Amino acid sequence: MKAILSVCLIFLFLLPGSEAAAGELSQRLGNFPQWERITSVRSPEGDLIYPDWMAGNWLLKSTLIDLAAPLAPDIITPGMIGNRRQLNQPVSFPVRFVKQQLPITGLKFIPRIDTKSLVLVADRAFNSLNLARTYLGDRVLSVKVDPKSPNRQITLLKGNLQLVSIVTARATETTPDNKFITTEVFQQLFKGGSNPYFNFVESTTAYQQLSTSNPAIEADQVTAVYLSPQDPDYFKAGSHPVALYRYRLEFFPGQVSATPKG
Repeated sequence: MKAILSVCLIFLFLLPGSEAAAGELSQRLGNFPQWERITSVRSPEGDLIYPDWMAGNWLLKSTLIDLAAPLAPDIITPGMIGNRRQLNQPVSFPVRFVKQQLPITGLKFIPRIDTKSLVLVADRAFNSLNLARTYLGDRVLSVKVDPKSPNRQITLLKGNLQLVSIVTARATETTPDNKFITTEVFQQLFKGGSNPYFNFVESTTAYQQLSTSNPAIEADQVTAVYLSPQDPDYFKAGSHPVALYRYRLEFFPGQVSATPKG
């Protein structure tokens, strides 16, 4: 279950970042599966401002289309075998992106809402809860985003278990053909079991608006899992990921329902 959570909770917890060097992130996607730990990222600030064409309610169809263990057979993560069963098996669940006012600092009063200051953000608690329950069912109790920081999210599970995800670095890029690309690095801590476990995950996603409505948006996403310093194989792995997962994401408009569907 740790492996599933480590992979499936990433792309709906996307946050903004500094602009990457031109073409760097798109080139990174093109180099799959030849990856190393990304270095051109910065500490997170604030919330993600998505393009306006992502606004509204969506049915998101996610399909794992490829996976790789770059350091096999020397290092293979336990989740790789289980996640291989998800290959080419699409799942669907509702997500939404909503308008929110930009935070204003240094003021002692609450200003009137100016529609020009409204920006588009993901409803991360709603989106991540639907995603987690699609994979894990009623074992998922709730998903909470820290009200003081959009960079910290906690998924609560039955059995007094929880997954804490913290964004530690990020970067974004807009390509000449209007793809919106973002890279986030997460520290993930799985607590409540006999042995607390943490690792690092990087997710790079390229969103593109389509000329059709069926789907209206598609995305190419690669999730990379890196060992934490507590792992005995940490120095052997070096800067290389131990697992890579590639997804095709498709957004269908106006199809939000209360119950996630697999």
